[in-house]
Amino acid sequence: MKFAVIVFPGSNCDADMYHAIADALGEEVEYVWHAETDLDQFDGILLPGGFSYGDYLRSGAIARFANVMESVIKAAEAGKPVLGVCNGFQVLLEAGLLPGAMKRNENLKFICRPVDLVVENNETMFTSEYEQGQVVSIPVAHGEGNYYCDEETLASLKENKQIVFSYSTNVNGSLEQIAGIMNEQGNVLGMMPHPERAVESLLGSEDGLKLFKSILRNWRETHVATS
Repeated sequence: MKFAVIVFPGSNCDADMYHAIADALGEEVEYVWHAETDLDQFDGILLPGGFSYGDYLRSGAIARFANVMESVIKAAEAGKPVLGVCNGFQVLLEAGLLPGAMKRNENLKFICRPVDLVVENNETMFTSEYEQGQVVSIPVAHGEGNYYCDEETLASLKENKQIVFSYSTNVNGSLEQIAGIMNEQGNVLGMMPHPERAVESLLGSEDGLKLFKSILRNWRETHVATS
């Protein structure tokens, strides 16, 4: 399986994401600069954390218009797995690939520490290696991770089981303690915690590795089934 790590001006978690795929998962991965327009050769798309374009206007608001985003949208529409972490999640929201919006953390402070997440839905291409309701330790590092949506959108997220991860305690003020959501099709996931920073015991947790293993497992099953 071949992954693309999209790099925007201001991305600073791209190397972490690359390491998670190349070294921890053992799969092929390449950096893709934001000006590129072709992602057809890649099987999975990863949008890392950081401060794309300095977070001017709003987090992810400018990156949403980068040339590469047309190809990211195309890949999502084709059913390829697309993962946005932290700033990558914010970009997916701004691009309309996921519903809702991000606000400043409730305490108006940058939060950087390990947190406990609850796996709310393990029947997805991103979470099949986890147990339903499993509590995992994955770090956060954000100032604008307070997820919000209107009541109608929240009801839809619940009905379609699109809430994939939630915080076990109120970390940043997010509605319903939401930490990660996916689209209705189930192939686009946005999450504020950083699974790429939890792929080996040296980093304090290996709980994030199962997310990437889930993506790989789904791709292999699909690839074998269609080959």
